[in-house]
Amino acid sequence: MNAGFPVRDLGNTEVIALSDGYLEVGFNMLLKVDEKECEKIQRDADISEPNAVHINTFLVRRKEKNILIDSGAGGVKGWGGRLVANLARLNIQPEDIDAVLLTHAHPDHIGGLLNGEDEALFNRAELIISRDEYNYIESDENFAAVSDRIKGNFLLARSIFKKYQKKIRLIESGEVFPGIFAIPLKGHTPGHTGYQIEGEHNSLLIWGDIVHFPHIQLSRPEVAIAFDYDPHRAAEVRIRMLEAVSSDKVLVGGMHFGEQAFGYIEKQASGYHIVHKE
Repeated sequence: MNAGFPVRDLGNTEVIALSDGYLEVGFNMLLKVDEKECEKIQRDADISEPNAVHINTFLVRRKEKNILIDSGAGGVKGWGGRLVANLARLNIQPEDIDAVLLTHAHPDHIGGLLNGEDEALFNRAELIISRDEYNYIESDENFAAVSDRIKGNFLLARSIFKKYQKKIRLIESGEVFPGIFAIPLKGHTPGHTGYQIEGEHNSLLIWGDIVHFPHIQLSRPEVAIAFDYDPHRAAEVRIRMLEAVSSDKVLVGGMHFGEQAFGYIEKQASGYHIVHKE
């Protein structure tokens, strides 16, 4: 039973999209695009809350293992916080999670790793993260160079790494678990990572934060966001990935795709658009 959540059966592997909720982002955080144009794109796409950025996590069920990809914000900064309740709708408790794979270490992807007492919520789980992402966060030189807002993000990530320190596995690329492969997609962060999941009948790419506002950044792939560590590289990666997944008809899961979570990317005369279909 999947309790009405979006799900894809890949054959021997089931992937369920679980919402953690929303955060609000002003269009002034987007680069190389006018706010009025953003409003029009969202209006034309029938987006009722144009500044809402939805937060997805993905539960991979394979060979009696429960593997979570990202943990949502968990209520950090008032963002999200629905993941635990949504897991419970599947009769899954935090201690039933065997591993958490991280796309990157921004608060809306790692905040859900801690409980209300700031202890590890998924206390049995292995925590898997890019080596480059981990080393970037743990560097005091990098910490000294960033703004106060970003320092807060560093401190949150460091506190989480400390709580999971005995169970952290650092990765670069390649097979993480049987049939699950880490794909470096650096740019949004120094270690931003996607995960290719290969089933018997189909495959799926969880691409993390390639887009935050799908309709805007698919129609205008050059549009970066202020959260990007390297906006130019993030845009280059986005353009490359859009071309690849649209050409190869790859099923994609996005952390910020909205509650439908999965889709195919199709090329248009100008830019791309997302098609949500089974």
